[in-house]
Amino acid sequence: INKEKLTQITIPSSVTSIEDSAFSDCRSLFRITIPSSVTSIGKGAFYNCSSLSQITIPSSVTSIGNYAFSFCSSLTQITIPSSVTSIGDSAFSWCSSLTQITIPSSVTSIGNYAFSSCSSVTQITIPSSVTSIGNNAFAGSQLEDAIKEQLILQYGSKVF
Repeated sequence: INKEKLTQITIPSSVTSIEDSAFSDCRSLFRITIPSSVTSIGKGAFYNCSSLSQITIPSSVTSIGNYAFSFCSSLTQITIPSSVTSIGDSAFSWCSSLTQITIPSSVTSIGNYAFSSCSSVTQITIPSSVTSIGNNAFAGSQLEDAIKEQLILQYGSKVF
């Protein structure tokens, strides 16, 4: 694959897993279609895909690996499906255009630095199902003070 020239891709329905680093550093990739046959997104799968502006994760996906979408600086929105139970370390770190995050009630753990340096995030919804939030999970975000205070009370200051 010529990573410099890849702009869009449709993953075939025969694929069940997006492997580690599969599309990392595809800086021109702006659109990807993931079929419902995919159940996991591997470590660094879309790392540094800086032109990727939105992605729909199908409801078949149960895990989002470490660094899966790190440095996707054009990513403005992400819908995490209710099938996902864990969000890996640094999964969305440095997604500087991401403004809002909604985490479904199926998620029980959010990894270290999961959303760190998402400097445009002002809103986040974290369900009561989340029992573990890693260190610096939201460091560098622009969450409103009331949301920060609630998160600190519930999970401790380590989340920032």
